[in-house]
Amino acid sequence: MAKRVVVKIKELTKKHNISLRELSRLSDVRHAALSELANGKRESISFSHIEKIAEALKVSDIREIVEIIDE
Repeated sequence: MAKRVVVKIKELTKKHNISLRELSRLSDVRHAALSELANGKRESISFSHIEKIAEALKVSDIREIVEIIDE
């Protein structure tokens, strides 16, 4: 069975009660990139973006940001 990595931007913004624009400002990741990730239109994310998002939201477990799911 194939696996797929999902970036949980929508869940993060909801959990932390912030907008994509605010997450962009806090993390210094472009709003367009976050929007594409949130809508499943982007197929890759750099480790530096994961680090910036984690730092901005004070996330210590990468599983809060990314998840591997079965397709």
